[in-house]
Amino acid sequence: MIGPSTPSGFSAFDEETIALANRRFLIRRARDTDVHDLVSLLRDDALGAAREGSGAEEVADYQRAFGLIDSDPNQLLVTIDDVTNCAESNHEDAETHHDGAETHHDGSANNDEGGQPRPSDTGSTAVVGTLQLTLIPSLSRRGSTRLQIEAVRIGPDAQGLGLGTAVFEWAHDCGRRFGASLAQLTTDKSRTDAQRFYARLGYEASHEGLKLDLS
Repeated sequence: MIGPSTPSGFSAFDEETIALANRRFLIRRARDTDVHDLVSLLRDDALGAAREGSGAEEVADYQRAFGLIDSDPNQLLVTIDDVTNCAESNHEDAETHHDGAETHHDGSANNDEGGQPRPSDTGSTAVVGTLQLTLIPSLSRRGSTRLQIEAVRIGPDAQGLGLGTAVFEWAHDCGRRFGASLAQLTTDKSRTDAQRFYARLGYEASHEGLKLDLS
């Protein structure tokens, strides 16, 4: 007998907010209209500027890639908005605290029961960050699921607040809620500051990562 179906991957993900340094940041699933802003964040450093494009052909490539990501339940491409100046929702449930950052896990739709708009619906917002989460089921480690964290960017307007740390703590919690027992990431060997940041979060350089260009 087949039991009731359960959501797969990140299908049940809903947007959440982080309150930090008197500002509010909305973590939500990216939309196709965000692609330009997200690529701009990816391009905004020395390595990204060398490998990301901006021409018409590249734009089509990014939109195609977004479609593949968005259609895969095991992928979650996240946009981080600064919603400090937006009208706030009166509906705030299930608060958890992460080292001074307050995260609200809302199970409601974009409007609460009283019809009040959520931060994503009204006011002025600015895209200040992004990251991509991937759930990787595996037979190894007794059938565990891994959380792969990639393409993390916090824009200059939101740096120096502790947002990077808060976002990683959120990502780890999100991974646990969706069944992951191990988080992993890769970082370019030249990104020494990033390596120190990840070490402070508890990551260990336990493996050597290798790449092969297949183009």
